[in-house]
Amino acid sequence: MSVNIFLVEDHDIVRQGIRALLNDESGITVVGEACNGAEALTKLKHLTPNVVLMDMNMPVMGGLECTRKLKISHPDLKVLVLSMHDHESHLIDMLDAGAQGYIVKNTSKDELVFAIKKVAGNGVYMGPEFTLNMLAKYKAASGFIGNTPKISIPITEREKDVLNLIAEGLTNTEMAQKLFTSVRTIETRRKNLLTKTGTTNTATLIKFAVLNGLVPH
Repeated sequence: MSVNIFLVEDHDIVRQGIRALLNDESGITVVGEACNGAEALTKLKHLTPNVVLMDMNMPVMGGLECTRKLKISHPDLKVLVLSMHDHESHLIDMLDAGAQGYIVKNTSKDELVFAIKKVAGNGVYMGPEFTLNMLAKYKAASGFIGNTPKISIPITEREKDVLNLIAEGLTNTEMAQKLFTSVRTIETRRKNLLTKTGTTNTATLIKFAVLNGLVPH
């Protein structure tokens, strides 16, 4: 699978290093870059990358605001956050904004490439620092889970199988292979899950599932 990347990073030397690293990888090409969110929004009017690799803290417009705006103007565009911050609260914020993945900047090249390909393939990726269990603990510590009544959703057993695999970060193709069914069937079950839960993308679906006990954490 060939993946086109748009890089958003305010430090020139970091941006140059990431670009060189990724362009050296077979199947990945950096097709554009920006030094802040505002510049990214302007340039992305004329580009169609598969994945935006997004920093968080930048002048003029940060990654959080940029991601929110991108999900309005380019709802199908995948966003993978590459940040220096490893606290769960930043992960929660970016998932809320619509990002499909979050990894920290001290990650290895192999993990970065894996995360890019996972997100490009409609999967969700969170670095080893961030697991669904940590997501649940963060919300529980804030009182969010304990004070929020669980919502009962009439999902089928087959839809629940798909939901569990989505939470594990599998792509549609990987799920189809694991469940011995077609990709089209998986796509239909994903759409049913989004409709039944009232969510709009994979990240918010996972968050909903954790908060309402639909997947183990």
